[in-house]
Amino acid sequence: MQKNHKLMDKYNPKDFEENLYQEWNKKGYFKPSMDKSKPSYSIVMPPPNVTGKLHMGHALDAALQDLLIRYKRMQGYNTLWVPGTDHAALSTEAKIVAQMKEEGLKKSDIGREKFLERAWDWTKLYGGTIVSQQKKLGCSCDWSRARFTLDEGLSKAVYTAFKRLYDKGYIYKGKRMINYCTGCHTSISDAEIEYKEEATHLWHIKYQVKDSNEYLIVATTRPETMLGDTAVAVNPKDERLNHLIGKTCILPIMNKEIPIIGDRFVEMEFGTGAVKVTPAHDMNDYQAGLDHDLPIIEVFNEDLIMNDLCPEFAGMNIYEAREKIVEKLQEIGSLIKIEDYAHNVAKCDRCHTTIEPRISDQWFVKMSELAKPAIEAVKNGDVKFVPKRYEKTFFNWMDNIKDWCISRQLWWGHRIPAYYCPDCGEIVVLDKIPDKCPKCGCPKFVRDEDTLDTWFSSALWPFSTLGWPDDTELLKRYYPNNVLVTAYDIIPFWVNRMVFQGLYFTNTRPFKECLIHGLIRDNQGRKMSKSLGNGIDPLDMIEQYGADALRFYLTTSSTLGMDLNFSTEKLSSTWNFINKLWNASRFVLMKLEDFKEEEYKLENLNDSDKWVLTKLNETIKIVTKSMEKYDFNIAGSELYSFIWDIFCDKYIEMSKFSESNGTKSTLLYTITCIIKMLHPFMPFVTEEIYSNF
Repeated sequence: MQKNHKLMDKYNPKDFEENLYQEWNKKGYFKPSMDKSKPSYSIVMPPPNVTGKLHMGHALDAALQDLLIRYKRMQGYNTLWVPGTDHAALSTEAKIVAQMKEEGLKKSDIGREKFLERAWDWTKLYGGTIVSQQKKLGCSCDWSRARFTLDEGLSKAVYTAFKRLYDKGYIYKGKRMINYCTGCHTSISDAEIEYKEEATHLWHIKYQVKDSNEYLIVATTRPETMLGDTAVAVNPKDERLNHLIGKTCILPIMNKEIPIIGDRFVEMEFGTGAVKVTPAHDMNDYQAGLDHDLPIIEVFNEDLIMNDLCPEFAGMNIYEAREKIVEKLQEIGSLIKIEDYAHNVAKCDRCHTTIEPRISDQWFVKMSELAKPAIEAVKNGDVKFVPKRYEKTFFNWMDNIKDWCISRQLWWGHRIPAYYCPDCGEIVVLDKIPDKCPKCGCPKFVRDEDTLDTWFSSALWPFSTLGWPDDTELLKRYYPNNVLVTAYDIIPFWVNRMVFQGLYFTNTRPFKECLIHGLIRDNQGRKMSKSLGNGIDPLDMIEQYGADALRFYLTTSSTLGMDLNFSTEKLSSTWNFINKLWNASRFVLMKLEDFKEEEYKLENLNDSDKWVLTKLNETIKIVTKSMEKYDFNIAGSELYSFIWDIFCDKYIEMSKFSESNGTKSTLLYTITCIIKMLHPFMPFVTEEIYSNF
């Protein structure tokens, strides 16, 4: 038997993992064959932040994609896995601003161009970190086709998409309610918000019903906003209070009449059943204000400074004003009581300051019409969610769609391609500065200062990475993608947007199936976070146990869509499993020491040979079926059981008493099949073993 080299006595992944990866990459094994006679199979990697670091969620996501691409590559498909990174506007800018703060600098001190130079320098310095870590995991992407959301081609796609949507009337600029980060000083998306429980108070305030001895009591955690109240709302079904609908009450301190309205958004069971309505500073109140045609009155500005609605509090920050307003309410007899209260407060997930709902002039995408084809695509099965139950998450968001705020008050990112004529105010949308105003002929223009929401560019990812808007060969061959692999928490913000953008710009689905996995939690089921100090670095696990052990553990330890409580004990057991395979392979090599290639024939088999081959065939069928259905945990369980219980513990023991060519051929055939089935899960050790046979 011809051997390349001898397996080491002890299994140590450090002996070969890095060398094997460099060899694979150098020889171009990860590139597509471009063989037109073979079916194509494509995946685009969900782009991690360019300045990010590999965490356990990334590791699971990447391991699943690599599992699929290696499996299809082994089946003979013409495979393409496109890697890439996201410029991550908010997080990257926040890091650079923090760095500048240590130097005693602000953005305004250096200007936009110098700031962008810093941003690019930062990206070049830290941008390759996660890529090198993905390679440690064994990701078999075509790195020659790696994309970045701010590269020239993707920027072209972004500006093309913006202009097409604008020209068709789907993009507009207007004043709407947004989430505003008071620390980053920008609008942000729901995906960039985290919630933190905070202890505060609930202030109960009396609103006298006009020309009546009755009064309404409203409870609020934000008494400073009451200066902008334009109504008090009760539920129309609330028999205690619905007789007051249509009357007015007196707003304390401001001493003005505001209407009492009926609206079903009021929860009868919460508090007194009456709520103050401040349309300029609360999402629900804003919608109620639109529904009931209420005035929208801002109480404080974007820096949280009170305006001159009430001169007594003008110029104060909202926390100073809160204290003074409570004192005033006590003084005039309108404060009924104060009680301790704990509630979830929206925070920016980057700077951790409080998010303020506020009215702001921003760019939006009209979503109602764009959402309809996407909803239909999922309903008719053009886009399939696996597991299917995650369709509900898709529909919950799409059926209640709101216009999408796509502008950000940041400098790092795709700058909005809108130009304003200083003479007549005409807005021109182009990918370069216009020569002159089409309305008045003015040759000067001022470009919009805002940049686009990062999700706008990543929503184009399945086709922009393949060359759209140009009609490229890659786009023809690999679009739509076969599958998207991602976690369930990102469905509303990214998956949904890819579906409607793909359908709108390419007239076809962006991917055929959306494979949803769960989140990685600690061994107590808690979300991993810096504050809890319970995060586990996948690179530490690779250093200790090897990439193969981590990959096999992550991809086979839970059902798709279910969270996984990470256990180093179970990871250690996976290492033991690989070590068992290693030792079994060494035994087979020893058994075949003088075995000649021409002697390899599955003939003259004894009962134990036939038994193990029967069990092997059963395992191959189950594993193949499970892989096609994305039941990786079943495939892994079957492989584990067959290798450990049947092949190692039983058949190898039986084979020790036989020197027949039939037994040796069976050993060689079985170990080869095992290695092939395991290869997508654990590519390094299987390659190392296979190279010896």
